[in-house]
Amino acid sequence: MANSSKRWGNQYACSSSASSMAILLFVVPLVVVFGLVSLLGPKTSNSVFISNSYPWLWNSQSSSPSLNLTGASNSSSEFPPLNDEVLGLRSSVVVVDMHSIEEAHSDDSLQNRSSSPPLSIEEAVPPTLEQPNGTRRDDYANETHVSIMKAEGQRKNTNLGWLEARLRRARAAIREARFGNQTQDVDYIPNGPMYWNANAFQRSYLEMEKRFKVFVYGEGEPPLFHNGPCKSIYSMEGNFIHEIEVNKQFRTHDPEKAHVYFLPFSVTMLVRFVYVRDSHDFGPIRQTVRDYVNIVSGKYPYWNRSLGADHFMLACHDWGPETSNSDPHLRKNSIRVLCNANTSEGFNPSKDVSFPEINLQTGDTHGFLGGPSPRLRSILAFFAGGVHGPIRPVLLEHWENKDEDLRVHQYLPKGISYYDMMRHSKFCLCPSGYEVASPRVVEAIYTGCVPVLISDHYVPPFSDVLNWKSFSVEVKVSEIPNLKNILMSISTKQYIRMQRRVVKVRRHFEVNSPPKRFDVFHMILHSIWLRRLNVRVHDDQ
Repeated sequence: MANSSKRWGNQYACSSSASSMAILLFVVPLVVVFGLVSLLGPKTSNSVFISNSYPWLWNSQSSSPSLNLTGASNSSSEFPPLNDEVLGLRSSVVVVDMHSIEEAHSDDSLQNRSSSPPLSIEEAVPPTLEQPNGTRRDDYANETHVSIMKAEGQRKNTNLGWLEARLRRARAAIREARFGNQTQDVDYIPNGPMYWNANAFQRSYLEMEKRFKVFVYGEGEPPLFHNGPCKSIYSMEGNFIHEIEVNKQFRTHDPEKAHVYFLPFSVTMLVRFVYVRDSHDFGPIRQTVRDYVNIVSGKYPYWNRSLGADHFMLACHDWGPETSNSDPHLRKNSIRVLCNANTSEGFNPSKDVSFPEINLQTGDTHGFLGGPSPRLRSILAFFAGGVHGPIRPVLLEHWENKDEDLRVHQYLPKGISYYDMMRHSKFCLCPSGYEVASPRVVEAIYTGCVPVLISDHYVPPFSDVLNWKSFSVEVKVSEIPNLKNILMSISTKQYIRMQRRVVKVRRHFEVNSPPKRFDVFHMILHSIWLRRLNVRVHDDQ
């Protein structure tokens, strides 16, 4: 945690100028209100079925087939029955009893115990299938079946069955689309090897536009809630919070009509206003988030109904994963939308969402998009950046100022433009820093430079839809000494293909205000939509 304190965004276009007194006036009532709602709030008891898996792979070994975005079927039948099957990866089922769930509620230290977590997942061991960055799809192949005992006097949600029935229709439509024809679209029709399955993606996207509804909890006040940075390396926090709160298509003010529920806190704002700098004490942040979850779970039935499985948080700050530890169900069950998508630190691609870190220094992308054609790019590869984390020192040790083809610098010479260097490079090196995510990935895509991902345990954004190997190069840290040979081995013909694909996928990473179809805002929503398709909440009454 100490290392991650290196980045403190100093521009907060979307944040208020609230003083520390305003924070105090918010946090104290937060605790008082929690005490009241915990006594008076409704209690619910339902069962939730969570398929923790990528939504795109049919599995003949599992009783719950799922869809394959790669376009290849490894099922015994090409068209399995169109029933209420799971859109998910290879999976197994484990039933967790009520005692474990109650213990998770009552013991905040549970996450630090050496015993099994309250919602343990039993891994299946099917054949291996490679994912981007060398991760294996079967690493995340699992399915959790949580059974919660009914409580007398529970208020029945009459809209729940209606919502789940329409989600079943969406799942069936996505499955059918795998081998069907694409729908005509005036804006964009996905196609090409950049997508695991362009037909399934288009159908899923259209189903999302037709059905998906998000409820944003109204509790909490800026600057901690309903607010975030819009002019910093963490700008996507503030950008998404703002756009979803003003959105009229996906946001619903009726929680009974919602498919997912958004916890609108900003980790960047929590770090700025709640964390005492250099204290190494994460307790105040954890307590603030824990109190917030307790308030909304006491006031509304939805968190308790699913143990948070149809809720999501979003964080681009490095401490997003740590913040999710504030509540065991927030980490274990909820959809965590994170820039810091590190599988070695608990990121689960089957449940969590990786979204891009975008450094909007001016608040928008004006002047950052576009670059020359491949024939005008004379530099083989380029990197410039600070030395932090375990990977960049290795890169600089081997390549800093040592090769005219590989322009690797800690500091650029005076008068040299960082973005001009990117625009005139064939490949842009994107090594991880303290954390796995880097804004250079999107900067490379913006300038038409093929990104070279140098990282361990990183899940690139939107990997459930995008085939990163088709438009980027993945280099293991151990292969850094051989970096030039790896890049030189890519033929001119293959490089041109990759560069053109980078230009095509750029629309999925562009920030627009207001958002445009298929842009980064909609891709984030689509990733959340996919995870929600694999969560089925059942009313037991």
